[in-house]
Amino acid sequence: MAVVETVIAAPPDRVWAVLADGWTYSDWVVGTAHVRDVDDAWPGVGARLLHRAGPWPFSLEDASTVLECEPQRRLVLRARLWPAGEAVVVFVLEPVEGGTRVSLGEDFAAGPLRWIRTKVNDLVLHLRNRETLDRLADIARRQKDPQ
Repeated sequence: MAVVETVIAAPPDRVWAVLADGWTYSDWVVGTAHVRDVDDAWPGVGARLLHRAGPWPFSLEDASTVLECEPQRRLVLRARLWPAGEAVVVFVLEPVEGGTRVSLGEDFAAGPLRWIRTKVNDLVLHLRNRETLDRLADIARRQKDPQ
């Protein structure tokens, strides 16, 4: 599993507010080009976020589904992008002095990407997820405190 972490200079409720707003995912998840729809129950277990990933005209449409949700602490998603496959993505938030430690883990769960797991794939995921956390941090830092 490719795991990266960072400390975001924002409290957990602000970081969670970004995770809980499915409409922002294309703003900070590297590779997500467009969010097409978000279930009203997002980020509740079973809720789906419909997305398009990859560059146009080669982008693929699929969905991500919430597998686990502990508000302000943990969010686990099954991100689908068939025919490439599926990944399990785990966000863990931990309050620390000066903000929130956010851990992002991702592992291929099904499909061709799982069969070709290599150190190169892990490196690419690591770099992609580092940038994803940087983008998440930028948005969370400028968020207003949730009401």
